[in-house]
Amino acid sequence: MKHILKYACLITAFILMLAFTIENKLADDVLFYASFDSGTSADIAMGDKSIYTADLRKNIENAQPGLLNPDVVVAKGKGLSGDALDFKKKGKMITFFKAAKNMGYSKENWSGSVSLWLQLDPAKDLEPGYCDPIQITDVNYNDASMWVDFTKDNPRSFRLGVLGDLEVWNPKGLGPDDNPDFEKRLVWVKEPPFRRGDWTHIVINFSELNTEKGSSELFVNGKSMGTSPTITDPFTWEEEKANMMLGLNYIGLLDELAVFNRLLGTEEITLIFNTKDGLKSIIN
Repeated sequence: MKHILKYACLITAFILMLAFTIENKLADDVLFYASFDSGTSADIAMGDKSIYTADLRKNIENAQPGLLNPDVVVAKGKGLSGDALDFKKKGKMITFFKAAKNMGYSKENWSGSVSLWLQLDPAKDLEPGYCDPIQITDVNYNDASMWVDFTKDNPRSFRLGVLGDLEVWNPKGLGPDDNPDFEKRLVWVKEPPFRRGDWTHIVINFSELNTEKGSSELFVNGKSMGTSPTITDPFTWEEEKANMMLGLNYIGLLDELAVFNRLLGTEEITLIFNTKDGLKSIIN
């Protein structure tokens, strides 16, 4: 009996030590974190902490700091823990954070991870058309861009796209419905688990972009949903023009947006998913 207790104590101590090590590593490697619990500015940022609003996407360079879209509000007490952003209506205004330094962009061998939580019923809440809860690019969704989206028709699929320079992978500029290669580049979730009242955790892992071995992987609620084909195309940004755009045509809640300067391991993703009081309890 004493031996059993001894081994149980050793195992417990090892698990606690491992969790502590993972938490410290996450804290060291976070580039950006917005909990939305103390307003709309990021809690942690290597670049600009402010949230911005543009009246139209084509006018994004003239955006003003602040959450200025009346259809996007801070929902008190409705977050994973604390508050969250609530996108109430589809519209043309753009809500975003600047990506410069906050995404850790590199022209050579760029890896990282984006973590966020969503809550909605896609079939009932979304209006017709494609919807991108997050889209990160300096140009457009199909040009050096990473995003997750819901397809336009019910039942809606959920997808990850990490696409290199448009002129390289799609030199004719074909639209997604006319280019069979487009859908092959995505990671698909045919029956995503989103529903009202439950938070869904999303992680975008991207690895070795701007090399011949680029890749991306989508995690939903701690489980891998698949990896993309190898991404050999260059991923070129004018970094000062790159933005993390939130809630494009999205209706629902969004919370706990974080960016890390490296891939997250499975144990780390599981830890974040199981930590229901928010990432701040891990990295603070």
